[in-house]
Amino acid sequence: MAAFRGSYRIFSQVSKHLNHGSSMSILRRNHLPQWLNQTRFISEAKNLDFVGVMPPIVTPFKSDGSMDIAAIEHNVRVWQEIPFRGYVVLGSNGEYVFMSSDEKVQLLKMIRDLVPPSTDKLIIGGSGCESTSDTVEMCQKLADVGADAVLVVTPSYYGGRMTPAALANHYEIVADKSPVPTLVYSVPACTGLDVSAELAIKLSEHPNIVGMKDSGGNVSKIGLIAHRTRNNNFSVIAGSAGFFLPSLTVGAVGCIPGLGNVLGADICEVLRLFQAGKMEEATALQQRLIAPNTAVTAKFGVPGMKTAMSWFGLKGGYLRQPLIPLTESETQALRKDFSTEGYIDE
Repeated sequence: MAAFRGSYRIFSQVSKHLNHGSSMSILRRNHLPQWLNQTRFISEAKNLDFVGVMPPIVTPFKSDGSMDIAAIEHNVRVWQEIPFRGYVVLGSNGEYVFMSSDEKVQLLKMIRDLVPPSTDKLIIGGSGCESTSDTVEMCQKLADVGADAVLVVTPSYYGGRMTPAALANHYEIVADKSPVPTLVYSVPACTGLDVSAELAIKLSEHPNIVGMKDSGGNVSKIGLIAHRTRNNNFSVIAGSAGFFLPSLTVGAVGCIPGLGNVLGADICEVLRLFQAGKMEEATALQQRLIAPNTAVTAKFGVPGMKTAMSWFGLKGGYLRQPLIPLTESETQALRKDFSTEGYIDE
């Protein structure tokens, strides 16, 4: 039923365009208006495959604050050796809140060029802004340069008025106007807002809302959403490596883990072991990932992530202010979290 509603919505837009004096020749693809060329039919959108690991990649900067293109290219070459399903560009680990609109579009285009569609890897763009109209505009810009889907974080500045009704209205308008499938992003540690299970279930009925990244860590909630949306082709994606395996056991299909920037191969291995039914091995590996994951997220954040990258042959680059580098004692504590689990020497 949802697919029918979505197809009807697109058909109505075509009809409206034709009724404004366009001839039937406009139905040839190369003559279609830009928004229609990019729009995916809903049956395709709802069947987009998010099974796998998709790291929210960091954005290396130079000392002058500009993006370090050579470092980005180096990192992608390393990551392409790992069986990732794709990449999230402009996520929380990418310092997207410190980037201009032009920089965001430039970065996603760069990643799309480095990871073309022929690689069969998804490129998901973080398009969330504080206003609905700015979010719609960013969705359209990222689709223009090759995003397969967009990840839309909750607006949060006026958090006290971001009621379920306000958030539902926001996401439905964005999804109506986005040329590519939309993923809801709930990250209460950063926004102070948690998309409830009830709201997620409601949004799953929208033909162009295809899934949700949940970084809150409530596995019971993840399981409830997966269960109640199982007939809506709605993908629930764990937002952290720290609870990836438990999330898989209750219905999550994949993970968008910050830790994937440095330990991506092991996170992919957790999924492989789970799929193979090797739960004892999967559990042991999951347990090893918990301390390093906490270190580069809740404990030391992006500065910790960029510091750790240098230990694994990757280039984190400089931070954008107001973020500052770790102190020496913080770096030692970070190193211990990795060395204790055998990932580096102490």
